[in-house]
Amino acid sequence: MTFQHLLANKKLALSLAITTALSASFSAANAAEQTNQVEENIEVISVTGTRRSLRSIAQSTVPVDIISSDNMASTGQLEISQVLANQVPSFNYPSATLSDGTDHARPAVLRGLAPDHTLVLINGKRRHSGALLNLGGTVGRGSTAVDLNMIPTSAIKRVEVLRDGAAAQYGSDAIAGVINIVLKDATEGGSVSVTYGQYDSQMAGVPQLNSTYADDNGNLAFNLGDDRHVNDGSTRTISANSGFSLTDNGFVNVSIEYRDNDSTQRSGFDPREQYNRLDDGSLDPREFTIDRYNHRFGKAALEDYALFYNMGYDLENGFNVYSFGSYSEREGNSGGFYRRAKDSRNVLELYPNGFLPQIATNVKDYSLALGLQGDSGDWTWDVSTNYGRNDFGLGVVNSLNTSLGTNSQTEFDNGAMVYDQFLVNFDANTSVDFGLPDDVFFTIGAEYRRESYKIEQGEEASYITALDNNGNPIAAGGAQVLPGFGPQSATNESRHNVAVFAELDTYLTDKWNVVLASRYEDYSDFGNTFTSKLATRYSINDNLSLRGAASTGFRAPSLAQSSYRQISTILENNQPFEVGLFPSSAPAAQALGAKQLDAEDSVNVTAGFVYTQGGFSLTVDAYRIDIDDRIVLSENLSGDAVQQILANAGELNTESVRYFTNAINSRTQGVDIVATYTLDLNTLGDVRLNAAANINDTEVTHVDANPSELNSLDDDYVVFARREVGRFEQGTPDNKLNLSAVWSFNQWQTTLRATRYGEVADISTTSEGDEYLDAKWIADLEVAYRPNEAWKFAVGANNLFDQYPQATVDNIGYSNFGQIFPYTPYTPYSLDGRFLYGNITYNF
Repeated sequence: MTFQHLLANKKLALSLAITTALSASFSAANAAEQTNQVEENIEVISVTGTRRSLRSIAQSTVPVDIISSDNMASTGQLEISQVLANQVPSFNYPSATLSDGTDHARPAVLRGLAPDHTLVLINGKRRHSGALLNLGGTVGRGSTAVDLNMIPTSAIKRVEVLRDGAAAQYGSDAIAGVINIVLKDATEGGSVSVTYGQYDSQMAGVPQLNSTYADDNGNLAFNLGDDRHVNDGSTRTISANSGFSLTDNGFVNVSIEYRDNDSTQRSGFDPREQYNRLDDGSLDPREFTIDRYNHRFGKAALEDYALFYNMGYDLENGFNVYSFGSYSEREGNSGGFYRRAKDSRNVLELYPNGFLPQIATNVKDYSLALGLQGDSGDWTWDVSTNYGRNDFGLGVVNSLNTSLGTNSQTEFDNGAMVYDQFLVNFDANTSVDFGLPDDVFFTIGAEYRRESYKIEQGEEASYITALDNNGNPIAAGGAQVLPGFGPQSATNESRHNVAVFAELDTYLTDKWNVVLASRYEDYSDFGNTFTSKLATRYSINDNLSLRGAASTGFRAPSLAQSSYRQISTILENNQPFEVGLFPSSAPAAQALGAKQLDAEDSVNVTAGFVYTQGGFSLTVDAYRIDIDDRIVLSENLSGDAVQQILANAGELNTESVRYFTNAINSRTQGVDIVATYTLDLNTLGDVRLNAAANINDTEVTHVDANPSELNSLDDDYVVFARREVGRFEQGTPDNKLNLSAVWSFNQWQTTLRATRYGEVADISTTSEGDEYLDAKWIADLEVAYRPNEAWKFAVGANNLFDQYPQATVDNIGYSNFGQIFPYTPYTPYSLDGRFLYGNITYNF
């Protein structure tokens, strides 16, 4: 049987390539200095594709990136997601604006897959997901993901990024890879850091509105100037970290961080008439004085607080107790669509000049882990428990409930989404002599995980639609911009799963390492699954090595995907109907073909080589990831024919439905290339050079036919349409190149980075509306001065040359909503232009 046959049957096959004993793939941040550190590194690398305790990434069978705290500090970025996007070519952090709660918790993607295809660990333990379900029209739609930016960079010692499927070792979600965040563990000393920054930018292709007047025909006309110049988005960050010894046997390390980010405004002006015309047909005089920059298109205003701790203590008899935990809170504010004074959803007595409704969030995040390690005979074991909770509260301010008229309040509590996770994990390992050149490192383990997901009802005014004396709706109900969760949306679901796993790791010869892992999981809601992995590496000589891996994987449907409901009441011909997102178990969804969600299945293959010579290192890794039964959000199914189906099923008051479904298969293929070199300049210091590239292509290989329940509908009805296929295939860059040079000279360090983002497309419902963004270079520069070991002063610029994507009106020849929104949020880099910052750090 061929390997392709094995792939088709989703069985694990022998790896096609073998890997190096000298080096694993280095991230763009590592530069050549880490090449020299590999042999001397005394840190245990936690995530390497094996549970064996490795002393360096050189021993790994799969590509691993290591980003140190020093690497992170020199980027000028204040969010860990943006740091990783700057350091790892296959990691992307797309823009998000006007996307409801997604503006406040932007998801990131690895290798162009979904945000929930990457597993996140803290100190090697599974991190809980966020509660937000991303439903906006952005990359990551339909996913729930770990909110990485709840983790302050001041608490992080290093980040390990495993770029390979690892479900057989770590369970669900590890299809694209694993991100392990290792917390600081110093027993003394610390640091205090203060950073201030602001955007200083000229918006390419977006002219400044100088004045408004009436033309000869009595219509609005505008005097325009040069491209608009903006100074906004101030950010203030204060962080501190300190380590303390607990007698001679332990430590506790504490980090606190505060971030205050003002919003940015990158909208164009609103050219529409804001007021009804006067009785004589002329323009209202207020048209010439109103502020036409009435939308907010850009970053949300966010204020974050975070407290993290990490501790360990050696007990008697070789036991070690450890614990780590966190509390984070974020308050956010972002804009929606502006309601003009003349809008039917406005109440003139409350907002005579119209209003910009705003989404306000309050996110609280908790975690606590406690574990015990020890030795018993020839076995080393670790037992731990881990709890995490994310509470995503939603509200609306500067708004109204139109149906309540002048009695409407202007601020609303919309309810909350809450996710929590409880785990108990046990693993043990030993070495067994099977007569091979090396002992077999043998690991067994088990895990129990319980999850729950709740949607908490908002206050009545946030969702209610007021009726007149005849029982008819008065006007649009619910809080404008985002109706609250009503009684029909409230839910409280939970599930549990049990897993057992085993792993073998050995050297068949002095140069040939093989790792075999397998995992069985049983979920209470959809059943069981079995995954396995084979990884191997072979050193041809001191300079050239090969590596490779093949594995099966899975991703369980998230509780949010299987239980989320957002059901609102709208007016249609003055009749109320329910519309929204229904869980697949709801009668309205099942009437249109919804079925119980099943797990996604994947097959991952990675093959590559490493070449090293002196201070030069080159790594190349090719990969292919096939995923079947991907969980996607259906199109909004509505119209007379749909209503008839719903009526026949007894759902008389439902007008439109969308639901999650296992509807597509996909194939992602790509190559990661990383090269590093150290250039010794003698008396002028040294320069560490780095070049890293990712070439990535995702193809939707299959889309399920419409379910039989929809067979009577015409071809215009599809469960998963063109725009959503385009989001998967072209929503992230098809290639990305990271270049960096770090020049160290006496007390000075200068860091220059340049990132090239490949083409991205914002696919529309028809080809005429497709928007393609050309490749773009973004440069970052930082200059740092260290007068002594205690102090560091740095200034820098991200997006030094103030680059923007093509403005919509220039890109496709028509104006997107009057060019109020001049850039597509599919832009893979920041939409806000040049960011200037300064930092002062004191180490003690």
